[in-house]
Amino acid sequence: MPWPFIRKAPLNSPPAAVAIAGGRLYLHELRSQVFRNRRLVRVWLPPDYDGSGTAHYPVLYLNDGQNLFEAATAFAGVHWQVGETAARLIGERKIRPLIVVGIDNTKSRIQEYIPYKSRDPRVLNPKGRRYPEFLRREVMPLIEQRYRVLKGPENTGLGGSSLGGLITLYTQLAMPGVFGRLLIESPSLFVADKKILEESRRFGGWPQRMYIGIGTREIGNTEKDTKIVEGVRELESILRSAGLGEDRLKIRIDDGAGHNEAAWAARFPEALEFLYSDRNDKS
Repeated sequence: MPWPFIRKAPLNSPPAAVAIAGGRLYLHELRSQVFRNRRLVRVWLPPDYDGSGTAHYPVLYLNDGQNLFEAATAFAGVHWQVGETAARLIGERKIRPLIVVGIDNTKSRIQEYIPYKSRDPRVLNPKGRRYPEFLRREVMPLIEQRYRVLKGPENTGLGGSSLGGLITLYTQLAMPGVFGRLLIESPSLFVADKKILEESRRFGGWPQRMYIGIGTREIGNTEKDTKIVEGVRELESILRSAGLGEDRLKIRIDDGAGHNEAAWAARFPEALEFLYSDRNDKS
């Protein structure tokens, strides 16, 4: 298979680097054969990552990469503060040092993040069923070949918010055994009449740990917000019935929180600590 990646920098140079609070951010331009488009992949390295070292690191892949590290690229100028939060938790020894990869969305975000035909939002040609292949065939090889990444589901996480949370959950269903840690924020479970919940009931390959967060004012409409929270509670019931106890599943119902980057940034420290702290590991 041809090499599908074009770096932001010239081919004989290192990838482009951006100095951000909390560490170093490297930018790769990825040309996807799966989606036939291009996007940036943003790689945050922990403070102790030495280019000439030998240590390997767990990795967390996150969707909507533009919104994770910098206000300048984030929706409405608000980002998740991923670098600052990860660096602080690592410094406080609350989590292991890890690599965080932000996968930018494209102008086809809605189609790429929805795996089913949908009336709300209206998507007649969904492309989300290709997303697991895109991750496994294109994004993950780029990271594993360029950076010192620990492999295996116990060292590999995936996350996202809104439709990015939906496609995170779908990827787990479509490709079990690859990601052992899921971060799902404000997931759009309503898409295609809650088909993702229907499929989840028949699924058994759940990861080692899952963090699911939701606000009680996601939309600002009491009736709709109640249904959104009920959807997350339904997903929790499915997961508890599948055997996920408190050590594997954390549900956060955030009173008064909305559907926005600020809410997801506020919950990110708790999510990251739950997913990547050694204290909860039984093995």
